[in-house]
Amino acid sequence: MSILNLKTDVIIIGAGAAGLMCAIEAGKRGRQVIVLERNDRIGKKIRISGGGRCNFTNIFVRPETYLSENPHFAKSALARYTAEHFCELVKRHRISFHEKKLGQLFCDDSAQDVIDLLTKECEQNGVKILTSTTVNQIQKDDQFCVSTASRLYESKSLVIATGGLSIPTLGATDLGYKIARQFGLHIITPRPGLVPLVWGKEEQNIFQELSGVSINTVVYFQDQTFRENILFTHRGLSGPAILQISSYWENGQPIAIDLLPEVNILEIFKAHASSKMEMKNLLIQYLPRRFVDVFCSHYIHNKPLNQYSPHEFDRAAQIIHHWEIVPAGTEGYSKAEVTVGGVDTNELSSKTMESNKIAGLYFIGEVVDVTGHLGGYNFQWAWASGYVAGQYV
Repeated sequence: MSILNLKTDVIIIGAGAAGLMCAIEAGKRGRQVIVLERNDRIGKKIRISGGGRCNFTNIFVRPETYLSENPHFAKSALARYTAEHFCELVKRHRISFHEKKLGQLFCDDSAQDVIDLLTKECEQNGVKILTSTTVNQIQKDDQFCVSTASRLYESKSLVIATGGLSIPTLGATDLGYKIARQFGLHIITPRPGLVPLVWGKEEQNIFQELSGVSINTVVYFQDQTFRENILFTHRGLSGPAILQISSYWENGQPIAIDLLPEVNILEIFKAHASSKMEMKNLLIQYLPRRFVDVFCSHYIHNKPLNQYSPHEFDRAAQIIHHWEIVPAGTEGYSKAEVTVGGVDTNELSSKTMESNKIAGLYFIGEVVDVTGHLGGYNFQWAWASGYVAGQYV
């Protein structure tokens, strides 16, 4: 088969949220844009997000809801393309949506609505999307030359929107990091984020029977705290509070859980100090029975309350309000919603997302070392970083 050269203004590798937003904005400026996507369909991660309804942004987006080695990097893009801007786009396409909780915005019907929106915007702005197209090699002389199995593509601007390593079953690869390294850019070591944590062997034997139990808690790691549910699984802990803290957690370090954040359990113990009621029967008024049975068996000796000393009450309250565990690890990229780390933001312009070293080379979305909290924040980073790059490519 003969290799045919095709020249264009902009090549974008990756047809996810960031890549498609960048393509749309570049197309609006009259740029000729080609998007190369290795999957057979665009927006695979969009399609499964939010339980199939796409939690497409969050009304409480602010720089503090993002992790990065440079916490100031995301400020410019997030200020220039806000959650309100994307909501206006959603409304213009007559997509109905709702706030679920904590500022999270979901489509009323399906994530496909957002994919259709992006597809229509690309069509209206002359963007060409090629699916089932794998990039084999990239070179740069005067222009970038991107080779696939059937064709060479040349452009002045090249945008890397390949995402991270999370959910490899959806086609995630390390291509974006390889391209960054090829051109001499530094990578902040990637790791799974927004991911369930797993028990060590001892805790596994204790807690595996609690799979499915959920508790409203506050979870702590260093100076980070998250108030939401934890969920016991066969292998460890999940639920929103655990997913949030996992992005900050460091291997081998403990996390702490306040099992009763709205209750001063020590005062309740004192109020029942003369009672013959057993500790277990008191605690099941505040916590799930299955959890209390296991917890009391291993952490708090179950006996009538009038047999506890003040010191024992203090210790029991401390354990309940500051239950400390050391996870053995995470469920890994297969269960991670995002990848923490990526292309070092010191290598990029926060205004344009362009490489400081290589003119015309841009990195946007999850491949960059900017990771949002759970609840639509990562989509907003994709929209915002794609939007700003689209103004300059």
